[in-house]
Amino acid sequence: MIQYLLLFLITMITVKSKEVSDINNTSLEEAQEVAILGGGCFWCTEAVFEKIGGVTDVVSGYAGGKSKNPTYKEICTGKSGHAEVIRITFNTKVLSYTKILEIFGKCHDTTTLNRQGADIGTQYRSTIMYLNETQKSIAEKWKQDFNKRLSSPVVTEIVEAPTFYVAEEYHQDYYARNPNQGYCNFVIRPKLKKLNLE
Repeated sequence: MIQYLLLFLITMITVKSKEVSDINNTSLEEAQEVAILGGGCFWCTEAVFEKIGGVTDVVSGYAGGKSKNPTYKEICTGKSGHAEVIRITFNTKVLSYTKILEIFGKCHDTTTLNRQGADIGTQYRSTIMYLNETQKSIAEKWKQDFNKRLSSPVVTEIVEAPTFYVAEEYHQDYYARNPNQGYCNFVIRPKLKKLNLE
């Protein structure tokens, strides 16, 4: 009888511990927010946001076109309608959505339509894909304020977030895995240095 009582008590303690653990995980998840942004080649924007404190995850992908499950080959034609974008998950106790947009504005040229440097086409457009009305309002205010700081108008589009398609595995963490590749050396690294991230 005592053995059964001990087994019951151990089981109850284990269940109670799991409940506390789940509550802690829920609290952490509640402090998370997602932003979907496009600012040229996703290798560049991904490399920037992976170095920002408070960002917990960055995934490169495609969004904004009509085709389902697009491939990089389709995107490169410029005919898919999709943009190269990143999905950023961040801790709202450390970063605000406004701060995310401030970094976004500094890490690419918001004044060139469908172009970032040598990357040309609608797939490289500057875009903010909002996930709710709060993000939409913040994005519109950011664009208005950012416009006042520049001599050329901001052409960043602000659209409701469509389906996000995760890009092929070799695009993920591209700079971190290929720091000495030509594009990384000549395009991404100077951008990181300019932002004091490397």
